[in-house]
Amino acid sequence: MGSRRNTELFLLVAAAFPVIMLYALYVVTTGTQLSFETLAVPLGLFAAFAAAHIATRFLAPGADPAILPVVFVLSGIGITFVTRLAPDLAMNQLMILFGAIALMVVTLAVVRNLDMVKRYKYTFGIIGILLLILPMFVGTEVYGSKLWVDVPGIGRFQPGEFAKIFLVLFLAGYLSENRELLSISNHSFLGLKIPRFRLLLPLFVVWGICLAIVAFETDLGSALLFYTVFLMMLYVATGRVSYVIIGLLLLAVGAFGAYHVMAHVQTRFQIWIDPFADAQGGGYQLVQSLYSLADGGLTGVGIGRGMATIIPVVESDFIFSAIGEEMGLLGGSAVLLLFMLFAVRGLTVAARAKSDLAAFIASGLTASISFQAFLIVGGVTRLVPLTGVTLPFMSQGGSSLLASFIIVAILMRAGDEATGRNVELAGSGTGEGATPAAGAVGASRIGTRIFGSTANTAAPAHAHPGSRVRRRVLDTPESGVLGRVALAKRLTREVVLFTGLFAILIGNLTYIQVFKAKEYQDMPGNNHTIAKGAYIKRGSIITSDGVTLAESLQQEDGTYARSYPNGNMAAHTVGYYSDQYGLTGIEASQNETLTGSQDYSTWQNAINSLAGISQPGNSVQLTINSRIQAAAELALDGKTGAIVVLDPRTGAVLAKASAPTYDNANVASILSGETGDDSSMFDRTTQALYTPGSTFKVITLAAALDSGTATLDDYYNAPATMQIGNADVVNNGNYDLGTISLERAFAYSSNVVFGQVANEVGADRLVQYARAFGYGQSLGQDFSTAESIMPDPSQMTEWELAWAGAGQPVGQGHTPGPQSTVMENAVMVAAIANNGLAMNPYVVAQTLSPTGTVVKTTQPRSLGQAISAETAAQVKEAMLEVVDEGSGSAAAIAGVQVAGKTGTAEATSDLVNTAFVGFAPYDTPTVAISVMIENYDGDTSESAAAIAGQVLAVALAAQGA
Repeated sequence: MGSRRNTELFLLVAAAFPVIMLYALYVVTTGTQLSFETLAVPLGLFAAFAAAHIATRFLAPGADPAILPVVFVLSGIGITFVTRLAPDLAMNQLMILFGAIALMVVTLAVVRNLDMVKRYKYTFGIIGILLLILPMFVGTEVYGSKLWVDVPGIGRFQPGEFAKIFLVLFLAGYLSENRELLSISNHSFLGLKIPRFRLLLPLFVVWGICLAIVAFETDLGSALLFYTVFLMMLYVATGRVSYVIIGLLLLAVGAFGAYHVMAHVQTRFQIWIDPFADAQGGGYQLVQSLYSLADGGLTGVGIGRGMATIIPVVESDFIFSAIGEEMGLLGGSAVLLLFMLFAVRGLTVAARAKSDLAAFIASGLTASISFQAFLIVGGVTRLVPLTGVTLPFMSQGGSSLLASFIIVAILMRAGDEATGRNVELAGSGTGEGATPAAGAVGASRIGTRIFGSTANTAAPAHAHPGSRVRRRVLDTPESGVLGRVALAKRLTREVVLFTGLFAILIGNLTYIQVFKAKEYQDMPGNNHTIAKGAYIKRGSIITSDGVTLAESLQQEDGTYARSYPNGNMAAHTVGYYSDQYGLTGIEASQNETLTGSQDYSTWQNAINSLAGISQPGNSVQLTINSRIQAAAELALDGKTGAIVVLDPRTGAVLAKASAPTYDNANVASILSGETGDDSSMFDRTTQALYTPGSTFKVITLAAALDSGTATLDDYYNAPATMQIGNADVVNNGNYDLGTISLERAFAYSSNVVFGQVANEVGADRLVQYARAFGYGQSLGQDFSTAESIMPDPSQMTEWELAWAGAGQPVGQGHTPGPQSTVMENAVMVAAIANNGLAMNPYVVAQTLSPTGTVVKTTQPRSLGQAISAETAAQVKEAMLEVVDEGSGSAAAIAGVQVAGKTGTAEATSDLVNTAFVGFAPYDTPTVAISVMIENYDGDTSESAAAIAGQVLAVALAAQGA
């Protein structure tokens, strides 16, 4: 056995190099000089493992030679990162680590033979269950889970870590005595052999205990770990796939029930599905973990140079995230390969074990360590839901460390007792041990029949009267040597399973750190990227007329802080830049160019970009005109609503205002709830869906005219009320307008007439024209909008279609429409002004290099010809009459012809929203406007039309028109 120990010593010495080197890199990063004193931790750890190796030479000379070196490397990496992430906890963790190594040696000295487990198996089982459920009664809740128990004078410990050892020992003892009985099946279903119901009772008991742990301790990790290890041991012992299938079905049932009954399970699942939905709340840890891993890339950012310290309890639950960030994909994969090697060597010990008992102990304990590692790494990499377990040998925490080293000791004892130590191979049975009949050929020492030979079921004539005899001998595929062969095959499958699981982890890690990394790094909420950009002078955001909306100012510490010299002008468009809450608006959409990460405008800039040299960011010039923007914001002061002003010829956004607005230099106080209402940060120009009211009649009229369904001179009955589709359509104010032309009906906004016109046009055609104007699309070349809604035409009744044509959504049983954003209304009216050609709006005019060179200019893009130029001219004529003689007269401007359309929509029983769309000058439109004011009280001077007239006057003056 000396060769095994010599191999172990060689591996320990080889492992010392990466462990010491890693710690040395950390020391160098802190600016400390390398010396024996500063490297005392890794050197002391090597000395402790060397002492354990010497003890092993005497206590377990036949133990597996690879397990101890693997644990040494994992522990060395772990203590390095605990020291780096939580220096105040490092000394305590180091003392516990030395204590754990000593405990491993003591366990080897005390446990000299694993056969004692059979004698005390039920005692172990009771202790394990008591430890598992103890936190239910006297546990201390930490981070929402009752996993801990406080012991006066000792401190806090986690009983579940030790419970898994006792439970594995109990299960190993129970299964080793009953494996043949448990492998018997009396029924078959779809080719599967189903055990008798009473043999399934242990499975139901374990399932129930695990559900209780999830319910009362909110400990999803321990429950899943224990249940999975139990299933693995049951399969290894019996070879019955039916146990696994039934167990997985019970797991699915339990998970489904727990999800619908237990809020914490539902929360964990939802965080897993979309952690970014609550990136500052429940999903914060996982989101920060993904950001850290994305930063790590292939080789890592370097020990001590990452940002994983902002992850709560990173030194415990998320230590692998820090490893992945600072050691990269290569380092993270190396750790996973070490755990894979641990699993392979542990199951090899199980395959070589002298008895079923030792084999089951080794396989169960190996599975507990390996699957625990899979769960925690899978959780922090979003492969599986977070479970809250620790990473064995590496995470900060005494309970896990002590329990893990006890497991190592037992594995080494099982390896020392392997068949190579000249110990007789032992099988298992279902009853007491028996002496085989004299002369029984091929019988094992417990009387199981092998190779067709027969073992007597009664005592032979010469047997001692007091000797015990076996009352019944089972003959199953799990008996004797054949059973051991079958067991070895199953252990081989388990090796393949764990190899596959860790291979999946490595593949998922590669996906995050290589393929997904850029996407994560570019996310607006990635505070890692923002913090790293603090030392780069971020580019400015300026208006089309040269007013600075955002700029970066250098601080005393060399970093740059964002400043907004013109207050919160265009706050929703500019957005905010926060190292805590991320980025929005232009700060987010143009983040790459603002940070200067790419600039190929000159050869020097191109070389600097390719070399990764930090340089000032590019500036972004908006299409927004500061005078028009200020006028729009002033018009909305004290109101709730939105205004969008476009250049109809190009789609350039000249102004975009939402009220109430917010201070984008102080978003932390709003988002944290300290001040204000975060609804002020809601951009009503692009994200709010409003009932368009009669402004939608522009589309209905355009559809009727363009399709040849009607002309402006066609006459319609316009009574106060008319039944269309067996339900009433009512004119605004309940006015009876008699018989009027379509053009006059548009000017006076008759719902009854446009209800008739809509049904003449038809649902399919009306929806088709609405989509041509932008409905159903996320508008914006460089910003996003909520999609304006039109119903499925096949679901619209005549009455619904009539009201839709009048701009009122009344659908039942489906999403009603029309519903429109203020931006959509602006695009629609701009298309009318632009001879029927709809333009996709944009807010970025061009980007400029730090030297003022134009890097990029936005080119106008059309959404298509919504209607013909001839039809657009007719609609413009009708809209001119609305302002000259109809409901939109408040929008009139002296000396300029303004065309438009008003609209109202009920908001509450007492208040309505008022809307207006229009353009000017009438002959050659250069400005199009959309206004929506919520909770309008009827004051004509505060109507959407009046506000539109004020803003249009400033816009025309700014353009010199």
